[in-house]
Amino acid sequence: MTKMIVGVIALCGLCAFACNKKEEASASGGAIGVQECDDYIKQYQACIDKMPAASKSTAETGFKVQVDAWKASAATAEGKAALKTGCKATLDALATNPLCK
Repeated sequence: MTKMIVGVIALCGLCAFACNKKEEASASGGAIGVQECDDYIKQYQACIDKMPAASKSTAETGFKVQVDAWKASAATAEGKAALKTGCKATLDALATNPLCK
């Protein structure tokens, strides 16, 4: 299950980068409870805030789905452990996105 959660997190991050769009943390409705995920949400929100309005709406919608999935995963200790690893990788990938610098 841990591998599946990490895979889902990585896929969500890749989809976001492939679309060249960032999603909104405020649309997510709050923190995950895993520091790496919460840091990613904060940084990704700042990236979305820089987007043109035409891209922003789609990005926010996709990010809400991603964060909702993270919240569901964070409901268990095993899920939180997997999220820590996955969100760290996603956060590291975000640092390489030129739109978010």
